[in-house]
Amino acid sequence: MNSIRVISILLTGFLYLLFQVLVLKNLVLFGTAFCFLYVTYIILLPLDLKTIPVLLISFFMGLGVDLFYDTLGIHTASLLVIAFVRHRWLLVLVPTGGYEGDLQPSLLNMGFGWFLSYSIPLVLTHHIMFFYIESLGTDLFITSLQKIIASAIFVLVMSIIVQLLLYRRRRGI
Repeated sequence: MNSIRVISILLTGFLYLLFQVLVLKNLVLFGTAFCFLYVTYIILLPLDLKTIPVLLISFFMGLGVDLFYDTLGIHTASLLVIAFVRHRWLLVLVPTGGYEGDLQPSLLNMGFGWFLSYSIPLVLTHHIMFFYIESLGTDLFITSLQKIIASAIFVLVMSIIVQLLLYRRRRGI
C-alpha cells in the first residue's frame, strides 16, 4: 500500500469523525434511532488491511468520538469489537476466486446482497455492544433492543445513501 493510499484512508477517517461529531451528534430519530455513521468508515476499509492497523484506526476513531460525546470509552470499546471481528467475518464471506488486493468492500464494488450480508452483522454487533454497555446490563432490555434495531436500520440506510452519493466504483484494468 503506497503512502498516497494511506493518507487518503486517514483523511477519509478524519472527515467521517468531523461529520459525526459536528453534524450527527444530535441527530436522533424518535428518541431511539441514533446515527453512528463512523461505523461505516471501519466497515469500508480496504479488504487487504490487516487486523492490527484496523484495530489502531478503530481505537483512535472511537477515542475521538468519545471525546466529543463524553461517553468514557463506550464508542471505542464497541468499535474495537467490530474491528476485531471484521477480518474473521470477511474470511467467512470470501468468494470462490478470493478478493482483489486493495478492493474496498462497498456497495458499488461488491453488490447489494454481499454488502448487506457483510455489514448487517457488523453494525448489529457494534450496536449490541454499545447499547449493552450504555445500559449497564439487561435492566432496560426492551428499550435497548428498540434502540439497537432502530439505530442499525438508520445507520445502514445512511451508509447506503453515503456510498451512492460519495463513493465511486473501482474500475478494472
